[in-house]
Amino acid sequence: MDDELTLMAVHAHPDDEVLGTGGLFARCADEGIRTVLVTCTNGEQGDGPGGVKPGEPGHDEDAVSAQRLEELRESVAHLAIDHLELLGYRDSGMVGWAANEAPEAFANVPVDQAAGRLAALMERYRPQVVVTYDENGGYGHPDHIQAHRITLAAVEAGGIPSKLYYTAVPRERVAELFAYLRSTGAAPEDLELPPDFGTPDEQITAVVDVAPYVERKLKALEAHASQGENIFLLRMPAEAQHRALAEEAFTRHLSRVPAADREDDLFDGLRRDAAE
Repeated sequence: MDDELTLMAVHAHPDDEVLGTGGLFARCADEGIRTVLVTCTNGEQGDGPGGVKPGEPGHDEDAVSAQRLEELRESVAHLAIDHLELLGYRDSGMVGWAANEAPEAFANVPVDQAAGRLAALMERYRPQVVVTYDENGGYGHPDHIQAHRITLAAVEAGGIPSKLYYTAVPRERVAELFAYLRSTGAAPEDLELPPDFGTPDEQITAVVDVAPYVERKLKALEAHASQGENIFLLRMPAEAQHRALAEEAFTRHLSRVPAADREDDLFDGLRRDAAE
């Protein structure tokens, strides 16, 4: 079992698995690589039925959690993910929300405690490749930052993965996408991204072609229907969706095997060893 090629991605909330790693999951599944998704929270701070926001009257965290986990399982099926592991922590909400203060919120859980649970999963599945967020959690969300912290701690404690990657949003490609949206009238002419949004191209070490899996990624996104108001990509024209979803980018934080400066396969350097 230790020789079975395995990908593990550690994500913060239900729906996070799709944009940055959905194509990777589907591609690995097609290639016979075992796939494991670890979702750290139950997404209680998402929208409730009818779009009710956290903190508004009628927002029921238990109902939201149940709905989002049901949607997550549907998404997992679209992406052909083999194993879904739920850590079950409470969603911390966005920066500045009241939920940040809850002692049981994921962002407030001692790192060593949550990392120990994740390390046990790594021991069980023995992934050669692990993917999570960078130290800023991609965009500063407390739960994404905590997912980064516990993943790094679990990798360092167990020493199991051969390679560790962070998801990345290529700055230049996103700028091109928004320019395209403005040119087609799908976005306002004055819509601009912050100049520091995304990852500089020179920091990206891997770009994976997932164009054959765009439709499956879209179905996985659509599965998270309760959060549809927050998923801007679902409201884009089809051409823009394809541009946004056809590639997934990563920065390599760790490799215990020789790796090229620029990869198109996160398992580069591992496939031959596994076969032998």
